[in-house]
Amino acid sequence: MWCLAELALPSERVDFGGAFGGNREETYLRLNPNGVVPTLIDGNHVVWESNTILRYLGNTRGESLYPPQPARRSEVDCWMDWQLGTLNNGITPLFQSIVRTPVDQRQPEVVEQHRAATARWMSLLDAALAQREFVAGPTLSLADLALGPSVYRWFELHVERPKQPHLQAWYERMAKRPGFLTHVMVGLS
Repeated sequence: MWCLAELALPSERVDFGGAFGGNREETYLRLNPNGVVPTLIDGNHVVWESNTILRYLGNTRGESLYPPQPARRSEVDCWMDWQLGTLNNGITPLFQSIVRTPVDQRQPEVVEQHRAATARWMSLLDAALAQREFVAGPTLSLADLALGPSVYRWFELHVERPKQPHLQAWYERMAKRPGFLTHVMVGLS
């Protein structure tokens, strides 16, 4: 949704999954066999998986967010794949173990393990942002959009964080973007 807002593309949001349900119904599973969100329907074409949706929108309507030059595009892809394959291994279980686990069932050692891993990876991102204003270069890209929800969770979870001034400054810049405010900063749930 943040990508659609950045590209000023009209869209209709239909909520599925979680409290909304419907994602295990046959109609939805025909669109997305994993039964998870998000799913993008663009005319007769269906795309699922968050980063794949971002790349699809970048390829079809968002050259400004997904540069066509191979070297620039590879920078964007590296960070998107890092978010999916590395960062999510810490931030997602950290989020689950704090937000989705009742207090009396939390395992402090598990929370700490994921907090420490996420802190290391966010420090890597902080170091990269010391060199530039946006994650993959001089302008906003799909890399920023892919990382935004994870960074939002990181700063909103009540955990100890090392000083990460460049990441903090990036987060504050993203928080001024209307699409980030509307579609990412929606509360931890």
